[in-house]
Amino acid sequence: MPSRSILRTMTNPIPNQSPGQPFGFEADFVSDLRCIPLGVRYKLDSCGVKLKLPHWHRFTLAQRQTLITLPCQTPAEIRAYRQRLRQWVYDQTGEWPTDLAIDPEPAWGRLDQIPASVTAHASRLGTPLSLDQWQALSPLQRFALIKLSQAGHEHRNFALALAEFGLESPKPNLPESVEEPGRWPECALPFGAESTPG
Repeated sequence: MPSRSILRTMTNPIPNQSPGQPFGFEADFVSDLRCIPLGVRYKLDSCGVKLKLPHWHRFTLAQRQTLITLPCQTPAEIRAYRQRLRQWVYDQTGEWPTDLAIDPEPAWGRLDQIPASVTAHASRLGTPLSLDQWQALSPLQRFALIKLSQAGHEHRNFALALAEFGLESPKPNLPESVEEPGRWPECALPFGAESTPG
C-alpha cells in the first residue's frame, strides 16, 4: 500500500501533466529507449515510485512506450499508473519498487521563484532566465530544467533544453565549464538519486 503522503498526492496531482513524448534533446536514445525519458520521470514524481535504470531495461520496448504515453494526471490515472508500474517491476524482479517521497509543492510547480541550480547554469551559459520566461514554461519543461541542472547530470543537455524551449539559440560549442569532467551520462542515473551512480 502507498504511504499516506503518496495517497495525499494522488488526490492533488501535478497540474497540467501531459503524457507527452521525449524531448528533442533526448533523441539520441529514442530509438531503443535505453534511458528513462524525463516525461516518465515526471510521472514517477506524481505516482511516487522510484524506478531504477536496471528495472527500466528489463521492460520490453512496448512496455517502455506504454509508460511514456499512459496518462498520469487524474487521481484515478495516477493510481492506475502506479499499480501497473509496480506490478511490472515485481513481475521482472520478484521485488516491489521503493516508494518515492513526494514533495507536495515541487519546485517546478512554483511560479514565484526560479530554483538556484537553474539560475546558476543558465547564467553560466550566458542565458540568464527571467521570472516571466520561467512562468511561461510548462510544468514538464520546468521539471526538465531542474533535473538537468542538478549535480551529476551532463549539463550539455541543459543547454540543448534551453534552446529547445526557445530560451537561447543553439551554440556549436559549449563552454568547457559546462562539460564538467566525471559527470555520469543522463541515463546512468536512477530516478530519485541523480547525484549517485545507479
